[in-house]
Amino acid sequence: MMRDIRLLQCTVRALLVAAGFGALALTPASAQSSAEELRLTVGKSVVIDYPADIRQISTSSPDIVDASPVTTREILLHGKGLGSATMIVWSKSGQRTFYSINVDLNLEPLKRLTHETFPDETVQIRSSRDEITLTGRVSSQPVADRLVAMAASFGKTVVNNLQIAPQPIEKQILLRVKFAELDRNVAENYGVNIISTGATNTIGRVTTGQFPAPSLTSITPNTPGQSSAANTNFTVSDALNIFAFRPDLNLGAFIKALQSDGILQILAEPNLVTTNGQEANFLVGGEFPVPVLQGGANSGAVTIQFREFGIRLRFTPLLTGNATIKMHLQQEVSTIDLADAVTFNGFTIPALSTRRAETNVELGQGQSFIVAGLIDNRENDTFSKIPGLGNLPIFGALFKTRSQTKSRTELVMLVTPEITAPIKAGEKAPLPYMPRDFLVPITPATRANSDLMWKGGKK
Repeated sequence: MMRDIRLLQCTVRALLVAAGFGALALTPASAQSSAEELRLTVGKSVVIDYPADIRQISTSSPDIVDASPVTTREILLHGKGLGSATMIVWSKSGQRTFYSINVDLNLEPLKRLTHETFPDETVQIRSSRDEITLTGRVSSQPVADRLVAMAASFGKTVVNNLQIAPQPIEKQILLRVKFAELDRNVAENYGVNIISTGATNTIGRVTTGQFPAPSLTSITPNTPGQSSAANTNFTVSDALNIFAFRPDLNLGAFIKALQSDGILQILAEPNLVTTNGQEANFLVGGEFPVPVLQGGANSGAVTIQFREFGIRLRFTPLLTGNATIKMHLQQEVSTIDLADAVTFNGFTIPALSTRRAETNVELGQGQSFIVAGLIDNRENDTFSKIPGLGNLPIFGALFKTRSQTKSRTELVMLVTPEITAPIKAGEKAPLPYMPRDFLVPITPATRANSDLMWKGGKK
């Protein structure tokens, strides 16, 4: 509309000049104040239809805009560089027309790409020289970051004036976890210690040394020609679990024959709540002290640090567009292992027996998955025998000692994610389930019964 009005003004001026009203021509100041504004993009050209015959054309910055006459009343403008320039056109009648030309970046490819990539976002793109300005409102910060990255390839500087719409309340995810650990130990021990207090005129003992054997405390030898036996004393520190002694034979036997079978079950049911995309973790266990030598200026000094052990769980849930929950899960079970402990400068530093698993799963709400197979199966056999005697075909078992220990531990985890919501204001909170009333309300009847119980139950 404004362009048509200005073209009409130029036409009227040309007619007035042709009619002989040359004195009504605009002064330079008024002509510059009413200069027509034109906008071009780099690399594009436009044609201006001038209302009168053109005598001369001049531009202030030929490196920004190139102007050349095509015919006596047509001007070809070509945007060569970013910036602003002024163009003056003289007609053959002496009329001067001023044009203010701004050459900007070609934003059409960027606008088209933005619309195709984010059709639901409201974004305005403007440019000034080599600077691109983004305005509007977008749905999230990642969308704004991607828009800025896209615009950076079209201009040297990108001004981000995008507003982030208020984000909806993140949904909370409840993770129900059940740990079941079964630990079964089987131990078998067998050993024999034999003592002689004078059998076949021989005093002594036979032992493999694995279990405590009787020790000789005193012995009185026979004098020549004396028919009585020698007086021999043994001290028994451990009779093991089977002990037999024949005074007539002066022979005793200590037998260790034991079998033990133990089962231990540990069950934990932790519940964790976190928001979408945020990590949650818990630890059921404890900490043990570990001495640490310092270096540098405090070289040789010992400080105490605490290391964690127990049942640890870390998980990061992520809600997907398919109404499922994708989770990165890390679980670890560690126990103190004194069998592999290290003793250093009087400090006993225990080792850790650790089982660790890490997995990625995707579940629907309320579905469960089981992490199993964390099995620790150990078997330890120890054999001792007396050389020579232990190799006898039948009686060799009396001169052998055997200790066998088997341990089998299996850990199973059942994980169930759920989308939960906080309790509304005024809503009654759920309480722990009690099979019977924990505290009976006080009524006249209950008060009378309590008084009777206080007095010993006598009315």
